[in-house]
Amino acid sequence: MKKRGMILVLCLLITTSILFGGCANMTPAQEGAAVGAAAGAVAGAILGGNTKKTLIGAGIGALGGALLNDELKKDKK
Repeated sequence: MKKRGMILVLCLLITTSILFGGCANMTPAQEGAAVGAAAGAVAGAILGGNTKKTLIGAGIGALGGALLNDELKKDKK
């Protein structure tokens, strides 16, 4: 269990650095997809405990994040 927590923390740190380092020219939908994919992957890893569930969580999170962020940005205009 200790090893799993360490892997999760490392994944979060790497994902956070990638997200904040490369988001300068992203559209709102792309930003939402990136954040949603990261959150979905973490949730899938915690809840599912295997690679398949992590990838499913990342896909669902990416789709949901893109759609949600795109709609929120449209409402502000």
